[in-house]
Amino acid sequence: MSDIKESKPVTVEKAIPVTYDLGHLAVYDTNPIDPLEIGKDEQSKNDYLQSVTRDNVQLLINQILHQPLTKNSTTTNADSNETPITLVQLPDPIFQLPREKPVPKAKEPTKWELFARKKGIQKKGKTGKLVFDEEKQEWVNKWGYKGKNKELDNQWLVEVDEEKQAAGTPDELIDPRKLSRMERKKLVKKNELQHKRNLKEGK
Repeated sequence: MSDIKESKPVTVEKAIPVTYDLGHLAVYDTNPIDPLEIGKDEQSKNDYLQSVTRDNVQLLINQILHQPLTKNSTTTNADSNETPITLVQLPDPIFQLPREKPVPKAKEPTKWELFARKKGIQKKGKTGKLVFDEEKQEWVNKWGYKGKNKELDNQWLVEVDEEKQAAGTPDELIDPRKLSRMERKKLVKKNELQHKRNLKEGK
């Protein structure tokens, strides 16, 4: 006996024509289910439902094959040869699927965003985390480990700020290397306090 199953026809007839939403690759069959087939044993019921599903999938494929085709090419890394492929142009979806979750609410503007909007300050684009060091002739981190902002800490000779020295401020007596570290810590603490204040105002 041969194990080859008999091929089913590609043409399917339905008492009530089905509707399609090719944009979602969906087919909607409003034909009633045969209650006699459903009432049989479990295996017969599954075979019947599988047969109905198969017919609807066949109808969907028939519709897809009638859509416009475009030819494109793709390159594989193995041999770098272009392989032609055929794509099907599907129409836009008909039905709008519901969202699983509600539309997210717009975030309340921060204190800085309100100030910038009032003053007409434009947001600057990100410049990246690296900066070019002319002395080392390489790209280094702006902040953090071996950051550009810490290069003053390891210098054996540091230029004195003449303005602070002339003004007679208390900072003039502090080692500039130590002063640089203190200013960084002060800035970090200031940013943390501002961040907590923004979160509190946002709530």
